Amino acid sequence: MDNATARKRLENTLAELDRSIGVLGGDPQAVWDRSGADAGSTLTDTDRNRAMLDVAMRQRRSVLAALQRMDDGSYGLCTDCGGSVPAGRLEARPEAARCVQCQSKRERRR
Repeated sequence: MDNATARKRLENTLAELDRSIGVLGGDPQAVWDRSGADAGSTLTDTDRNRAMLDVAMRQRRSVLAALQRMDDGSYGLCTDCGGSVPAGRLEARPEAARCVQCQSKRERRR
């Protein structure tokens, strides 16, 4: 995938994430407006929203970092080892910062 196509995909992803973050981070329904019977579901919904917002924010940071790598000329190079990130990986995940081997090492450390 060429850089122009990758940039377009990243910019589209960023716009979608911004919309999602806006919805997830918007004014939540006031807990006080619900009945006591809804308290358990409110907590569950709030936790779910917070988790989805956290994931969206992490992905947004990854997309912004990928756009920055494009700007500085290091897009497509692994941020850990400096080797090439396979084209198929970038096709599937344009925001990928690491080659498959380095990403696997990082995930095993978690």
